[in-house]
Amino acid sequence: MLRRLSLATVCEGARCPNRGRCWSRRAVTFLLMGGVCTRGCGFCAVPTGRPPAPPDPREPDNLARAAEALGIEHVVLTSVNRDDLRDGGASHFSAAIRALRVRRSETAVEVLTPDFRGDRAAVGVVCEADPDVYNHNVETVPALYRKVRPGASFERSLGVLADARRRLPDAIVKSGLMLGLGETADQVGEVLRRLRGAGVDSITLGQYLRPSRRHLPVERYWEPDEFDALAVEARSLGFVHVASSPLTRSSFNAEAALRAARETRTARAS
Repeated sequence: MLRRLSLATVCEGARCPNRGRCWSRRAVTFLLMGGVCTRGCGFCAVPTGRPPAPPDPREPDNLARAAEALGIEHVVLTSVNRDDLRDGGASHFSAAIRALRVRRSETAVEVLTPDFRGDRAAVGVVCEADPDVYNHNVETVPALYRKVRPGASFERSLGVLADARRRLPDAIVKSGLMLGLGETADQVGEVLRRLRGAGVDSITLGQYLRPSRRHLPVERYWEPDEFDALAVEARSLGFVHVASSPLTRSSFNAEAALRAARETRTARAS
């Protein structure tokens, strides 16, 4: 069905280790605007280059048709970086959200956006379509950005998250990090504090796995009990949902994460 509708998924593009578990229960993360990214992050398996074409105008309706056919209750939309586009693809995200609302009004929509080069107007375009979850991953600690995320900035990403929080007071704002690229526990703790200070509600922490020999090596495999300790620390900071384990990925069990985050927020409010 994905091939027939010319749809891409990050499950395939990023070689996610959880693909079989997700697809067996009809959970999929759609990759908008093609399978070629304009940036060359050292951890990512998605091909880098100049995208061969503008976004497909049929894609929003095609993915809405796929979600309808599969009966998906929680749709996750992400994309490659499209720095070649004036708005970074924000209007395409908006069109996809609106198409989903038309075909499956009861479905929760989570977006995992790029940083849009810090363009707050682009963030606003996505937020105006009213996603239930606004996710943007900071990926790693600031000291490793030059190596891990060339062309990106931790402060820029933090600004995107803070802006989404301001524009979407009732939504869940989410972010995530990969561990094993050379960061320290103290550095991760500082990132957690800064994310919480920016209004992030939900956090995912997982082990980086090298997609190929061309990508950054794994500097260290964090132990499961270390992930557990980070989860305790994150909850103490006030995150309403924490997923922390070696195979945690940003979109894994996203529906359960949203439900848990909403329940925790409601309980705290009462």
